[in-house]
Amino acid sequence: MTYEDRLFAALADPTRRAIFERVAGQRQSVAELARTMPVSQPAISQHLKILKEARLVRDVPSGARRIYSIDPEGLGPLRAWLDRFWSEQLAAFKAAVETADDS
Repeated sequence: MTYEDRLFAALADPTRRAIFERVAGQRQSVAELARTMPVSQPAISQHLKILKEARLVRDVPSGARRIYSIDPEGLGPLRAWLDRFWSEQLAAFKAAVETADDS
């Protein structure tokens, strides 16, 4: 499975996307996430494991718990993948405008 496959498979699940968005807004522990979500703490842990394997989140120890945050190194390849399409669309828009100006 490629990196992109793991990444998009991880984000395909609505619960994982919600967890990812919450962690993007503020670093949180599993217990903190579980208090705000309609799934169990073990389920949150499983979702975080998948997000971590996709390099979308990382964790650091803090006493007896682990605190999760966005993994900026993992987001870099995602952004590069998206930027490729953005650049292509901007170039196509530029060409369309220049063609319209020539008319």
